[in-house]
Amino acid sequence: MLETKDWIKRYFDEATDAVMIFKDDELVVANQIAQDLQTELNLDPAYLIEVADASVKQKFTPTDNCFSCSIRNSMQEISIPITLASDMPHPLNYFLVYHVIDATDHVFSLTLKNRGTIERLDQLAQQRQLNQYVNRAHEEERKHISEDLHDSIAQGVYSAIMGIRRLAEGELADHDIRHITQVIEGQLTDTLAEVKGMALDIRPSVLDNFGLLPALRVLAKRLEENSGTAILVTGNANTDNLSTDVQSVLYRIAQESINNALKHAKATEIDVLLVAHEHFINLEVMDDGSGFDVPSHQQFNGRSLGLMNMNERVKALNGAFSIRSHPGNGTTVTAKFPVTTS
Repeated sequence: MLETKDWIKRYFDEATDAVMIFKDDELVVANQIAQDLQTELNLDPAYLIEVADASVKQKFTPTDNCFSCSIRNSMQEISIPITLASDMPHPLNYFLVYHVIDATDHVFSLTLKNRGTIERLDQLAQQRQLNQYVNRAHEEERKHISEDLHDSIAQGVYSAIMGIRRLAEGELADHDIRHITQVIEGQLTDTLAEVKGMALDIRPSVLDNFGLLPALRVLAKRLEENSGTAILVTGNANTDNLSTDVQSVLYRIAQESINNALKHAKATEIDVLLVAHEHFINLEVMDDGSGFDVPSHQQFNGRSLGLMNMNERVKALNGAFSIRSHPGNGTTVTAKFPVTTS
């Protein structure tokens, strides 16, 4: 038991956060980094209590002036941004975390956590979570392609094989041969169309051969024919100076935005605008659909994953991405990139 206490004390003393424990607003114990901060910055622990007290009173209505009492009656823990050494060349940014240890005896801790470290950890955690969802989306896409290959294309080829076997099995009247031949030709034509459609979804050749604007027009025409929704592509942009990566991302954003408008918003008209300015190129996809509440789709979920994926793709190439939408007022998706050479 004594050895365990030594381990706990060593961990407390060597912690990278400054930890101070109080009883009745009096400092009882502080770890080494907290002691160093007090010495180097002439930091008064009572000042930290006042900062936490002021923050609590902004959020709650205390029953009296007792700091620990108001905390005890309100919540177990609170975190407050705080800057120390603000008059020095390199101010220190922290989060001041108040934690109730024993409400009955009025024992609590104040911990100074480096704000930059926490923000970096939060960013890493968010990126890991996003990567998990993106990987899941990729797996879902692979599953969708596999199902299409099995249910549509493989079945079409199998039906054509069965028709060819009928032709090879024996004597058939001329009109039967013509009928079976027409059926096989129809099956193979439909299968070829399915293959071309999948190829366009995966990587349109027109994007590589003719550029972004023609590729967007081909995409709009195909989706318009399939959905019956009017999709208009306009613009004056010369995309020759855009990198292949930027063109690919702009195409995927248009594709995702149009599909979202058709699937979720029940739009009757979609406009795609690609305009080049002196130093940047701007893509806008506007629909007259049902719209949605953007803040409620900022967290990770299946429906918002496509939007988050678009945002991450744009940011990775130094672009800007935004979504404007309100329930009943349609949606506008905008992506802007600086003009760069290939």
